[in-house]
Amino acid sequence: MESLGGLLVADFSRVLAGPYATMLLADLGADVVKIERPDGGDDTRAWGPPYADGQATYFLGVNRNKRSIALDLRDAGDLEVARALVARADVLVENFRPGTMERLGLGYEQVSAANPGLVYCSVTGFGAGKGAELPGYDLVVQAVGGLMSVTGEPSGPGTKTGVALVDVITGLHAALGVLAALRHRDATGRGQRVEVSLLTSLLSALANHASAFAAAGVVPRAMGNRHPSIVPYEVFEAADRQIVIAAGNDRQFRALCEVLDRQDLAADPRYTTNAGRVADRLTLVPELSRTLATASADTWFAALTSAGVPCGPINDVAGAFALASSLGFEPVVDGQVANPIAMGRTPASYRLPPPGLGQDAAWVREILGR
Repeated sequence: MESLGGLLVADFSRVLAGPYATMLLADLGADVVKIERPDGGDDTRAWGPPYADGQATYFLGVNRNKRSIALDLRDAGDLEVARALVARADVLVENFRPGTMERLGLGYEQVSAANPGLVYCSVTGFGAGKGAELPGYDLVVQAVGGLMSVTGEPSGPGTKTGVALVDVITGLHAALGVLAALRHRDATGRGQRVEVSLLTSLLSALANHASAFAAAGVVPRAMGNRHPSIVPYEVFEAADRQIVIAAGNDRQFRALCEVLDRQDLAADPRYTTNAGRVADRLTLVPELSRTLATASADTWFAALTSAGVPCGPINDVAGAFALASSLGFEPVVDGQVANPIAMGRTPASYRLPPPGLGQDAAWVREILGR
């Protein structure tokens, strides 16, 4: 048995936020039908290199466990197939520009009358109101949504994150909203519309930075690898490579000083509390740096971890996967990044590889009786 077995999802989304959400649903057992345009399909099919077996790895990374049908929604016959699929679906996910689905006769009000149990999830960049015409690209939202202003060095340019983080966060919010709406439907028989936007998802994900502004009117600024409210919580240079140390409380700071044989720092009244360490970071951090530079990152990693001090060397992606494997995880399954959710009774499954464009048209038409 699978958690979402028996659910049919009509996936009109493309690129990352929507497809990431629907892949999570698919991993948990839902039948996801990906509706793609015939002339190339999802944009990410062409986003390469790199490629694996001739397919863009970008597309492969967020489209497993799905079936694909190629439909030209400007064609009356293909549009009828899409409408028939929506009439049967439990969930619909779309990330067209606001108003597009309505023009196709596939808007929520139009389809929910015939399918009142439908959970209809719309993913937008900036909502369906005044921001409807703004382009919903992750990089743009990172810029206008404040993330780039708190990323990078204080004197440097605005810096994006190394992955399209806003898309991923929005996809998680979309999947969570769908699951909550399905829970409500189970209790009442009624579906509902779920709306998530890249902008509001980012504002929520700014977490402590957003709270600093909302609650105290503080506008955060970029601090490089440093933390505005915790010291030491940053990157240090060991003798051979970089290591991060995240001493989040006074006990961990004292343990850090013990391992470094710098009890003088633990005893210094300027540094006995986190607030004091934040106030005097410009004197404390150089002292820590001087000592950390005397041994290798692996030496400090082993010693500090044994002492309960959160730390770790900066790995590349290969190193990150190697670490996960060494800890007993199975981070790669059939050439795909494993679903991170571990469930004791209904684990994620890997039933289908990412589909070729339109390869499942016969399966879809069969379940629709067409």
